[in-house]
Formats: sequence, C-alpha cells, structure tokens
Amino acid sequence: MKPELFIVMPAYNESANIKMVVKLWHPVVEKNGNGSKLIIFDDGSKDDTYIVLQELEKKYPLLKAISKINSGHGATCLYAYDYAIKAGAKYVFQTDSDGQTNPDEFWQFWQLKEKYDFIIGSRIKRKDGLSRIFVTKVLKMVVWLFFGVVVEDSNTPFRLMNVERLKKILEYVPEQFFLSNVIISMLAVKFGERYKWIPISFQERQGGINSINLKMIFRIGKSALSSFFKIRKELKGVEIK
Repeated sequence: MKPELFIVMPAYNESANIKMVVKLWHPVVEKNGNGSKLIIFDDGSKDDTYIVLQELEKKYPLLKAISKINSGHGATCLYAYDYAIKAGAKYVFQTDSDGQTNPDEFWQFWQLKEKYDFIIGSRIKRKDGLSRIFVTKVLKMVVWLFFGVVVEDSNTPFRLMNVERLKKILEYVPEQFFLSNVIISMLAVKFGERYKWIPISFQERQGGINSINLKMIFRIGKSALSSFFKIRKELKGVEIK
C-alpha cells in the first residue's frame, strides 16, 4: 500500500528541539494511519541531531531519520519532496523542526485536502522576531514585482500539498534552490492551482540557535534577485496542465 501522507522536516543542529518536536508530531501520523510517516532529514548537522533521531526511531515506529550532506533549508525541502514523490506518497506536509509550529493546526488543513492541492499557512501573531516578519513582507513585494502574483505568505514552513500536483510544479523549480517554498507558492498561484492560505500561529524558537541572521538574509536576498530574473525568463509563455 502506498503511503497516504509524509510529514517531512529539514533539521540542522536541532538537538535541543528534536525530541520535543518528534513527540508532538508523531501522533499526527499515528492518528492518520494508512502508511503515513514522519520523516526528518538531517541536513549535515554539526551537533548530535542525527544520533538523537536514530535513538528516537526505536521509540517512535512511524519516524524515519535520513542523513544527508548539508545543502541548506530550501534544497533539503526539495530533497524531501523528491523522496515523497519516489515513495508514492499521496500527500506531503512540510514543516520545520524548531518547534515553532503547532501540530494541532494540521487537521484543519487535512480536512480540506480534497478541495485544494496546495494549502499553505499564513503566519499571524508571529513571535519569531521583527527581522523575519520584515523578510516575509519584502518577499511578498518582490514576488509581485517579478511574477505579477500576490502570494500571501510565500515561505511558510507549514504546507500540505498534493504530491501529483507538486510534481508538476517542481519541474519549474531549479535544483538545489534555496527559496524553493517561495517559488512553489508563487507557481501554485501563477498556474491557477487549487490553493488556499489558512491562518496559523507561529511561536518563537523553542531551543537552540537560529542559523539564519540578518547578514545571511541580505546575502540570500541578493542571490535571489538574480535567480528570480532567470526563473521569470524561463516561465514566459509556460502553462501547466
């Protein structure tokens, strides 16, 4: 039987959070059943995240830990989506492993899975800092300027996607792209997919150190502009079926 749902998470140096995160999210795949799994992709952590995950696998039967070479958050999300596609999962849900999202809010997404193919969280009452909120607002403006579509919260790490429709969209996402979720959100709107944004809560990081700082944000932003020019050029005249 092919799995109905994969919950996928990238993890980098999350040893301070990972036990709590698995404890919170594993019941979701248990309740759903139908071959569902919680899969955490350790992105070449320098701490003992992967070792902790291997121990947790013994306690949580629907947890699978995968270790990979470090490539960054966006590229790891693409790696996870490709894994779900190859495994034949029907739906893939992506969130992060830092404890900022609430698994109780997953079920309102799940109830709408037949009606929408891309259900993405819109972060409200955020507690992750002004710099992150600023980046979200700038991304919204940049996506509109480059691609002519309004995307409410393009980079939210809380999204349920129909794997078959995601597979079509990924054909237009560059390999290893560092803002993969941003482009997926944009393409879902631009190509007229069945999409919906749902308000979600977003807590402060529950432990550990945030690997993204302002210096890195500006460096990523500069690189993103060049990539967006290229993607916009490649999308001219393209229609997805």
